[in-house]
Amino acid sequence: MKISVIGAGAIGGNLARKLSLAGHDVQVADARGPEAVTAEVLEAGARAVALDASVQGRDAIVLAIPFGVQGQLAELIATAPAETVVIDTSNYYPHLSGRIEAVDDGQVESVYASGLLGRPVVKAWNAALAETQRTRGLPAGAAGRIAIPVAGDSADAKKVAMSLVDDTGFDPYDAGALADSWRQQPMGPAYCTELTLDELPAALAAADRVKDTAVRDSMLERFAALPDNPTLDDLVEMNRAAHR
Repeated sequence: MKISVIGAGAIGGNLARKLSLAGHDVQVADARGPEAVTAEVLEAGARAVALDASVQGRDAIVLAIPFGVQGQLAELIATAPAETVVIDTSNYYPHLSGRIEAVDDGQVESVYASGLLGRPVVKAWNAALAETQRTRGLPAGAAGRIAIPVAGDSADAKKVAMSLVDDTGFDPYDAGALADSWRQQPMGPAYCTELTLDELPAALAAADRVKDTAVRDSMLERFAALPDNPTLDDLVEMNRAAHR
């Protein structure tokens, strides 16, 4: 499959490497230019390209950029073929992006993003920490394989995204329509808690928008209570403990 990953940070870099290793034709673009894409991101075969050349002739575009800047790509994404699947990996954290009134008033994050971009998106990979994605992927069928929720309105587009999630070492779970993707947003029971395919459905069902938003907004206080240099296990346990 021909895939472009836009964003060469932790998430984008992880996905570029893993999808390249799975045999896909991967391009990586960054707003700072091709020279900003590190050799580590490209080590498995991905190619760095200019942002304005990144969306033509691609089967899927993975947006691995901050939630607050997605609207800046609307003109670029509009030039991609209509059949290209656009996958949103972002999350809304007001202390990072600034307050966005529509989302604060209840619009689902990826529904908002879809409106900014002017085309449908699929929500995937947002509910796993970057270090989880980098280090804890397992082959299909492996015991304890972590599951990742995937939400979208097109069954065909969602099938593509789920196949790619599988290729990165995680069990994809159909989490419903894009309007339901609030259940996998920060900081619900399914968000960055490293659940298996058997455990994930109950966590998504237990999501509570009021409580989860309060947990999200207390994140800095909870981080401050962690030991110095917290491990990945410390972070996952912090997220799980918020819902016990």
